[in-house]
Amino acid sequence: MKIDPYIVDTLMADLVGHDKTPSAFIVYLYLYRQAAGRPRMLRASHQMVANDTGLSKSAVQAALRHLNRRKLVRSVRESQTATPQHFVLRPWTR
Repeated sequence: MKIDPYIVDTLMADLVGHDKTPSAFIVYLYLYRQAAGRPRMLRASHQMVANDTGLSKSAVQAALRHLNRRKLVRSVRESQTATPQHFVLRPWTR
């Protein structure tokens, strides 16, 4: 899978440098890679993302909140205890 140059050239500097949230960049990159098919969706628990990225569960939760606010990811749960579905968005392609 090829990574969109925008992710490394622009989004990394924006999330890591400007927003000071390197964990958000790591989580976005992880979700982007794991949800490579169409639609770009991945069902993954916070603990699963934490285990796979080496981040803490609380860092993953904070990163996902940030990514959802920035409209880079849309996380949906069928119920309070359900494993969330994360839709990886690419607003720069519109």
